[in-house]
Amino acid sequence: MKDIKKIAVLTSGGDAPGMNAAIRAVVRTGINEGYQMYGSMRGYQGLIDGEVIPLGSRSVSNIIQRGGTILKSARCKAFYEKEGRQKAFEKMSSMGIDALVVIGGDGTFTGAKIFGKEFGVPIIGLPGTIDNDLFGTDFTIGYDTAVNTVMEAVDKLRDTASSHDRLFIIEVMGRDAGFIALRSGIATGAEMILIPESPTYLDEMIFTLEKDWKKNKTSGIIIVAEGDDSGGALEVQKEINDKFPNYETRVTILGHIQRGGSPTAMDRVLASRLGNAAIMTLKEGASGVMVGLVDNEIELTSFEKSIKHHQNINLELLDIAKVLSI
Repeated sequence: MKDIKKIAVLTSGGDAPGMNAAIRAVVRTGINEGYQMYGSMRGYQGLIDGEVIPLGSRSVSNIIQRGGTILKSARCKAFYEKEGRQKAFEKMSSMGIDALVVIGGDGTFTGAKIFGKEFGVPIIGLPGTIDNDLFGTDFTIGYDTAVNTVMEAVDKLRDTASSHDRLFIIEVMGRDAGFIALRSGIATGAEMILIPESPTYLDEMIFTLEKDWKKNKTSGIIIVAEGDDSGGALEVQKEINDKFPNYETRVTILGHIQRGGSPTAMDRVLASRLGNAAIMTLKEGASGVMVGLVDNEIELTSFEKSIKHHQNINLELLDIAKVLSI
């Protein structure tokens, strides 16, 4: 591997709180280690368009507390094609950029894996996604903030649910993984939590609601991950209204509010540790790996493995949630 002098950092895919803290850590660690640091705007699209800017220590001042990403983000369709990746490599080479640090999720790492193999570019990945579904890290950057955002919203909705004897069905993000739904459901004392990893039996749900009603439980919260096999919050509402009309139901779909906001302390510290480790990993000659945190220790996982194997969800937490919701 040739000597690395210039490193570019980019954020790709869905934004996640803590991405700015990660950018800050990557840039300042890189400068401390003697590298020239750059930022590619709008992810891989910036590489293709040559929209790559120099980043100094002051460039990343006062961003650790900000949500979103100062480098902006995009899903770059052109990068899916060999022609687009070739153009990105040529632009990189013309600017003298030797290596990349990419912050994102599955799609980001898939592109990085292919790009690195095709052109021999050293690339390190940081897990930046609110879904917490990447293999090789206990927590992804943005997950903790998203859970806290959901918790705050549900706490407020429960006030209305209790005041009006209503059942609120709240849909949260999680097309393929129920981590946000499960943790926020436990944190808010939800009566039911519906996630993709566990089959949803609507008849069983109706039976539980009937039992609750007989015990004078006239309000409640159901948390539904958007990818649950029930079909989402609106379908759950329809089923309840059809089979058990005693409850007055309301649906709230939290949507993209879960992506925004100032990152929690946990996400800021996680992003700072992983950003620092990304540069040190490049310096040691590694490439094609994601830097994660497992049992509070830095761990490296190949892009291949982090993409193909999703983190297992702890289904015992569902049983705990059921016990605590009686």
